[in-house]
Amino acid sequence: MHVIVATDGSKQSLAAAKHLKSFADPARITDISVVAVIRPLAAVAFADELSVSEHKASWESLSFREAAENAVSTIAQVFQGWGPKVHQRVRSGSPANEIIKAAKQYDAGLVVVAAGGRGLSESVLVGSTAQRVQHYAPCPVMVVRPRPRAKKKAAKS
Repeated sequence: MHVIVATDGSKQSLAAAKHLKSFADPARITDISVVAVIRPLAAVAFADELSVSEHKASWESLSFREAAENAVSTIAQVFQGWGPKVHQRVRSGSPANEIIKAAKQYDAGLVVVAAGGRGLSESVLVGSTAQRVQHYAPCPVMVVRPRPRAKKKAAKS
């Protein structure tokens, strides 16, 4: 089975990849394609939350493609040595459309996406990209929601 793991460069997308690895049987997965999608006319840069801090460049000096390649590389490292062959892919266009196209092109058996990775709030239940992929993908879609943050206990006097 070919699995598509989508990344938008967010920490949630890294958590989604790790979640897949935590329970999936690598003997049943033949290939993993880590896919990032850059928007050609985007006003907002591709997220670069995953780069190692000493290698992190300022957002002004890092192109959208370089940021996407860094994110894909970081996610791909999660699966190195695990079993399936790992492919690193950067596409250009609408994120939901390109993830769906990749699923069709590679005859994927599963798509993994993070919910609300780049949304306005971490409390968003399912981001718009995840919703579209879930609705239109030609295969099952695993949407990984962020873990709720632990509430701070009130200080007792």
